[in-house]
Amino acid sequence: MSAEKRNALGKGLSALLNDSVSVLPNKNDFGTGTPEVNPMGSVNEIKITEIEVNPFQPRTDFDADALTELADSIKLQGLIQPITVRRVSAHRYQLISGERRLRASKLAGLTAIPAYVRTANDQQMLEMALIENIQRENLNAIEVALSFQRMIEECNLKQDELGERVSKNRSTVTNYLRLLKLPPTIQASIRDGQVSMGHARALITINDPDKQLYIHKLITKDGLSVRKVEELARELQRPVKKEGKQPEPLSFQVQKIQADLASKFSTQVKLKVNSQGKGSIEIPFLSEDDLSRILEMLDW
Repeated sequence: MSAEKRNALGKGLSALLNDSVSVLPNKNDFGTGTPEVNPMGSVNEIKITEIEVNPFQPRTDFDADALTELADSIKLQGLIQPITVRRVSAHRYQLISGERRLRASKLAGLTAIPAYVRTANDQQMLEMALIENIQRENLNAIEVALSFQRMIEECNLKQDELGERVSKNRSTVTNYLRLLKLPPTIQASIRDGQVSMGHARALITINDPDKQLYIHKLITKDGLSVRKVEELARELQRPVKKEGKQPEPLSFQVQKIQADLASKFSTQVKLKVNSQGKGSIEIPFLSEDDLSRILEMLDW
């Protein structure tokens, strides 16, 4: 590869592989003898038993059905896209990228797998694994955010440098990283696909974790749209004017009734109760359509 073409690859995965070499086993005795160093780009057959999983692999969830489907394809057509490994010793390799393909190959019963063999230090391995997964695998938003965080912390990258590595602008990187500040319950829902990235972006704008959890409950229970969550987030962020004497704290029983009503009407219902047991119920609405929805629920 000429220097001109190599420079054109930019700072992505290909640029990190500049110093790579391919290693072929001794052709008279596969897996024994001293590996032969060959020009970059050759595909090698590596015994699966000689490959250990990359400790820097950011992905933790692999869909069992998808793996089985890929394994069936491999049985019929072989593995089309080689994995990438680094040589640790003469007959020991460490996975850089392609764990999903490696797992499926094992399910398919392969004993050897096509691989590109690279040389890389641990930091390069981490960058390669993270970039390869972010760009090529269907990671959930939390896994992407964790990968971004690791690249910043462990590879000493700034957000704009990280954006260049993964071909994303800084605001996108920032939005992913902010997901990790959400309560664990919400992060788990994002990871499991119960809450979309659009919902998450709206929740991020709310500063109060209790309010975030309140809206999260409505999303998962009532299936609120992203637009509805954005409206609720704006409403909750508006400053509350404090006038006169503040009401007495609500009892646990009244708080429970308030929460149940809020869940029923998908809005933040407010109950006010004085020391004599008298009070009022306030049901806010965000638009005429929202008012019509609430009135319909009241059989008005």
